[in-house]
Amino acid sequence: MNFKENIRIAVYSIKTNLMRAVLTMLGIIIGVSSVIAIITVGDGGREYIVGMIRDMGQSMVSITVDTAAADASEYITREDIKSIKQLEDVQYVSPQIMDMGEATTPMMDGYALVIAGNTDLRYISTVTVSSGHFFNDLEYNSAAPVCLITKIGARQMFGRTDVLGEYIDLSLYGQTAHLRIIGLVDMTMMGSDSGFDSEMLENSGLMGGMSSAMTMMIIPATVLDMMKNSNGAYDSVYIMAKNEEYLGVVGNAASNLLATRHDNIESNPYKVTNMATYINMLDSVISILTTFIAGVSAISLLVGGVGVMNIMLVSVTERTREIGIRKALGAKTSTILMQFLTESVILCLIGGTVGFICGVSLAAGVALYMDIPIEMKLSTVAIAVGFSCAIGIFFGIYPARRAAKMLPIDALRRD
Repeated sequence: MNFKENIRIAVYSIKTNLMRAVLTMLGIIIGVSSVIAIITVGDGGREYIVGMIRDMGQSMVSITVDTAAADASEYITREDIKSIKQLEDVQYVSPQIMDMGEATTPMMDGYALVIAGNTDLRYISTVTVSSGHFFNDLEYNSAAPVCLITKIGARQMFGRTDVLGEYIDLSLYGQTAHLRIIGLVDMTMMGSDSGFDSEMLENSGLMGGMSSAMTMMIIPATVLDMMKNSNGAYDSVYIMAKNEEYLGVVGNAASNLLATRHDNIESNPYKVTNMATYINMLDSVISILTTFIAGVSAISLLVGGVGVMNIMLVSVTERTREIGIRKALGAKTSTILMQFLTESVILCLIGGTVGFICGVSLAAGVALYMDIPIEMKLSTVAIAVGFSCAIGIFFGIYPARRAAKMLPIDALRRD
């Protein structure tokens, strides 16, 4: 009996007991579809999240001062930043100071998340200026009272977005600055022009008798220094390299430069953090979680495999006389073995195919709902086909061997 004949007999047997075959395949369908959906959505989500973070800081290192061990003279100054900028392979350097203050316009009182830095902050923070301009070197060096705000902040504080040239008062550290709006921005790092929720403000302790209007403001660090009565010393800076492969070299060079300038080479209170390390770590964590969840879902495949073995044992029992007749007519043991093994594999392949289609459809639906891109990989298809075949072979061997080892005389005696 050739392979084509085995397939024909297997298909006939499945069609004869269609409802039983469908119920048997249900476990395979559920297992394969859940594994395919989880792997596909997990890979798509990982690529989306890691890609977004990588775009924000793929060529960046941060240098942080150990504030517990360092004194005020060891903090990073503006002159330090200028020196770091001159290092080979360094593209941009900026502090990135964040604070919460109160914002006031003629029509609204509210709150502001203040972000301050130098002119390189535009590239460090992945800011997109949608209208107007980012503050320039002249405005930064002269501590010009200017700011940029988000579109949603403009709508909340002014009721419109055409606010270039308008003024907004920022109250912080007991000082109030009358700032002219020179630009509107979108900020990927803060969730693409999204606002802040009221819970965040309540936790900040700033919720008083004011309204819940809020905005994000970007100002020159020199303006913030004046409001703080500070001489421009920072506990951290962010450095963007010209190429990601130079991150380690750039970070170490900047740290050694700071230690030399502040004459604290032995204590060296400057900690270098490579953002790429955290990106790779996040990538690994998401991959492990996806694999773990997919592995848990694959347990249903084992349940489906047990169902296949059970139904094949029933099939062998029902077709005992058929087996006896075939063996009496000269069918080899290997022929009987392949006949039932083929039926088991086809049963699982059909279930795997249906499960694959259901899994892809489910993944596409979830991706559409979550607004993340997905891509069907060849490895995912191989998993579906491979799992189905493996289950069919593994759980079909015992029933097939049992059928093949029957003695013709014993098989023909059975009713």
